[in-house]
Amino acid sequence: MSETRICTYEGLFLFPQAATADLQAALDHVSEILSRASAEVISMSKWDERKLAYDIEGNKRGVFFLTYFKCDTRNLVSIERDARLSERLLRALVTRAEHILPEEMTANEGRQKLSDEIVLRGTEAAAAAVTAATAAAAAATAAANAATANAAAIASAAATAS
Repeated sequence: MSETRICTYEGLFLFPQAATADLQAALDHVSEILSRASAEVISMSKWDERKLAYDIEGNKRGVFFLTYFKCDTRNLVSIERDARLSERLLRALVTRAEHILPEEMTANEGRQKLSDEIVLRGTEAAAAAVTAATAAAAAATAAANAATANAAAIASAAATAS
């Protein structure tokens, strides 16, 4: 019989920059990969958005998510396989995190900060949509006013010519 060995791991997941439009979906995707392998997430955070050293599948920039989790060593293969097969992920790196203290791992917790950023991005997108709609309505009003003024000028010119 094989013995169950639970180890602590650090996972770095790289998404294309397009994932910033829907950070919640990227976060859910990482959580889904880890939950399929029965991993216990200790902390998860958006690590950084940065320019990549080289293009990966045509992407020049990427978003990194850093996670610390515990799982059975036999389930690590399924995490790596799911990450490689994922069409949403560009790259993933999983290493043992025995050298990192549990306090440091929990201090890295950034899910609340990430959810605040998701809400902020949604608010900004809604505000941009309202601004665009207002600008479109103003442009339509200006065009209607110009058409009315143009029609009045034509009618005045026709009346003067008669």
